[in-house]
Amino acid sequence: MKKYILILALMVTYVASWSQQEVMVSQYMFNGLLLNPAYAGSHDYFSASLLHRSQWVKFDKAPVTQVFAIDGPIANNRLGLGFLVSNDQIGITSQLDVSANLAYRLPLGPGNLSFGIKAGVASYSANFDEIIVWDEGDEVYVQNNISGEFVPKFGFGVYYNTDNWFAGISVPVIYSLDDQLLLPASIEDAYFQQHYYLNGGVVFEVNPALAIKPSVLIKYVPNAPMELDLNCNVLLYQRLWLGLGYRTGDAFVGMLEYNITPQLRAGYAYDFTTTEIKNYSSGSHEIMLGFDFGKNVQLKTRSPRYF
Repeated sequence: MKKYILILALMVTYVASWSQQEVMVSQYMFNGLLLNPAYAGSHDYFSASLLHRSQWVKFDKAPVTQVFAIDGPIANNRLGLGFLVSNDQIGITSQLDVSANLAYRLPLGPGNLSFGIKAGVASYSANFDEIIVWDEGDEVYVQNNISGEFVPKFGFGVYYNTDNWFAGISVPVIYSLDDQLLLPASIEDAYFQQHYYLNGGVVFEVNPALAIKPSVLIKYVPNAPMELDLNCNVLLYQRLWLGLGYRTGDAFVGMLEYNITPQLRAGYAYDFTTTEIKNYSSGSHEIMLGFDFGKNVQLKTRSPRYF
């Protein structure tokens, strides 16, 4: 049994490190900067958030993620500025990303159209000494450890929003200088694969005490199955968000966010794993703390923002 568990763990580590090169969290709908640089400055005030995610709890070498994000408008709301810091540990690899996001906003119809660029650097490490292999002569595994290798990365996105609906498309990493991370026998010309995100959502204001926000996210990575996230969040009395989601081939998600004050909010999400990993893990936990500030933050109480 231990042998099969080890094989499963190695397979999961490989798949996770390949398909989860970009940060994956369940509460991205509460901070679009995690998906799209064009989201920066899309509201009238600055917003900061801190998030921790423990994926596949009790599973050895499972992903653990921390994210800090902050963004807001500048230049009379024509530009949006955002900063994103993430720390991701998956299997034998760890990656620290620091990026700056700049968005240019254009009034269009009832909303705004934004074009965003992202520039940053990743510090990538891999400890190959922790791998247990049966074919010690395989050149894929005969490699020195990687410690803090710096990789410049660049991305792009487009985002449109009104008061009641939004849509966006983004490629967080269009290009990266990562040749030094390729394994000796790799047939790829880059380690970091391009991730394509297409998402959108709408809000139905039933009455002053109830709003319903369904949303969808489509994720595509070359050489990996397309993934679909379906979410529905309900806002009660403009203070409490309750939500359910489904991620194809992965998990059901339950989430909540509570507005402690008009500026301070806290959130939690739990992933109910649907794959065979559920036999060895109790699921995934995610906690988030957010704070909104700036001279126009009082507008939030008079006209709440849904995204």
